[in-house]
Amino acid sequence: MPAASANILVVDDDPAVGRVLEALLGQAGVACQHVLDGQSAIEVLRERPVDVVVTDLRMPGMSGVELLDEIVERWPEIPVILMTAHGTVEVAVEAMKKGAADFVLKPFDREEILFTIRKQIAASHHDEGPPAPGVKGGPIESTSPRMREVQDMIRRAAAGTFTVLIRGENGTGKDVAARAIHKNGPRRDGPFVRVQCAAFPDTLIESELFGYEKGSHSAAASRKPGRVDLAEGGTLFLDEIGDVQPLVQAKLLRLLQEHEYERLGGTQTLKSNARFIAATHQPLEELIKKGSFREDLFYRLNVLQIWIPPLRERPEDVEPLAVRFCREAGEANGRGKLEISPQALAMLAHQPWPGNVRQLQNFVERLVVMSDGDRLTAADVARELDRKSPIAAPADDPRVGKGARSPSSLQASRQDAEREAIVTALQRSANNKSLAARLLNISRRTLYYKLVDHGLI
Repeated sequence: MPAASANILVVDDDPAVGRVLEALLGQAGVACQHVLDGQSAIEVLRERPVDVVVTDLRMPGMSGVELLDEIVERWPEIPVILMTAHGTVEVAVEAMKKGAADFVLKPFDREEILFTIRKQIAASHHDEGPPAPGVKGGPIESTSPRMREVQDMIRRAAAGTFTVLIRGENGTGKDVAARAIHKNGPRRDGPFVRVQCAAFPDTLIESELFGYEKGSHSAAASRKPGRVDLAEGGTLFLDEIGDVQPLVQAKLLRLLQEHEYERLGGTQTLKSNARFIAATHQPLEELIKKGSFREDLFYRLNVLQIWIPPLRERPEDVEPLAVRFCREAGEANGRGKLEISPQALAMLAHQPWPGNVRQLQNFVERLVVMSDGDRLTAADVARELDRKSPIAAPADDPRVGKGARSPSSLQASRQDAEREAIVTALQRSANNKSLAARLLNISRRTLYYKLVDHGLI
């Protein structure tokens, strides 16, 4: 994401810190807003899109950690950077285990805080899609023969501490499977640390994984632990490992094989006591042939391999998943135990779902919010399916010749339909823009821009 299109929210009870960061980020071409407390931050998050939150750790009223908990619960896609004094570094590290993206020491170094914010902007931009289904459901709940095999493999993997490689298309629930292995294994009480390898540029992934020493680069004003440090005693989940470049692959091989690593810029060899799970949708065998993925790393990862089949190969799972998603979305939206008709389920079962379980979940949630009554019907499903279809100009439009289409009227129809869908989503979500964006299957940032385009704010 270009820095100029990013929005940063700074939360600090010291007005001087806010002024400094507003000036610093403004010079870098990044939009910044400063608020004095956690409650004000939550109000901002409700009203407009924010790419990164930078918050002080200790504040009157709601602390930085309490604000972190709120954001992780309600806006999990927004990275949170903590600002902390030297004496509370251990608290900041613990907060990172709870979901914080990073931390910087106060008084902060200007280059370091810019480096840290830009890193999170890049990661946030890469991961625009809706979150995957939670651990309590997803691909783990299934009656299909192929998924019963997956369930058995997960149970066997959870019993040990060996490396696991999870493979499958995007949206099938590889993250869910990894969390299930951790949650049901001997390290369940330790941290589960996920690294979205594809989200970080090649120049940042090494420091993100292994951490760095003070002075290792221009922005390194202090020592910073990496994700390997944070996963100590728990599980390190390397998501989309097929996107890691060969230089970092060599260091990962040593980590997996010897459980040893060095921080960037350091000379001390450190030991890791983490369990490793990796996942990818990439054809690793093809990457090996092309020379872009190390064969020895593949064999080290491939101790136990779990393939999660796409939803189209297990259509019998569509109906039970849709029923569960309907029930959960109904309860979450104050609709009680909402039901879905057999005819509606049959229509859903006949869809290809190229986005797999994630796409099905988002579609059902949108159905729940966009529909009335105590049951979702086939008409509701048809209406939402039609929303996703190209809109043609009416055949009897006098501005269009027989058998022809007018580009201008087609575009106008699309704009009108888009505006109507946005207005309906805002009404159904009680003007909660995060929920409305998810119902529309777009990011909060995209929704904000569309609201501006359509004159809705």
